[in-house]
Amino acid sequence: MDTNNERRKEQRLRYHWPVWFAEDFNEALSQGQMVDISSTAAAFTCHTDVHWPYVGQHLTARFSVPRFRTGEAFDMANFTRSGRICRVDGINQFSRRIVVQFASPLPFKPGEQADSESAAQERLATAVV
Repeated sequence: MDTNNERRKEQRLRYHWPVWFAEDFNEALSQGQMVDISSTAAAFTCHTDVHWPYVGQHLTARFSVPRFRTGEAFDMANFTRSGRICRVDGINQFSRRIVVQFASPLPFKPGEQADSESAAQERLATAVV
């Protein structure tokens, strides 16, 4: 019997890079750190706040995603995406892990650029901020 409960439709790219987000981008932005990303969703960590973020909330985020080129090189592609928070996990009393589903997908699949996830991790090892 196969007990694989994997529901993901595409491989995620795991990396640690700043992400800025807010409910209203005209107000003060909060900063988090990207955990992983696909073309349709992203997960990031942020400091816990009593009032937000919460499941179902609208969110706009600004972030960069590595775009791999031939060999060891990559560029960072900048994006701003709006979406809805579909999951909030408490990490500890100070941090939460937020998953946001984008209203419009990215123009590429970040986790499917490299030959393998280990190849992507090797390329990103020197890029961690």
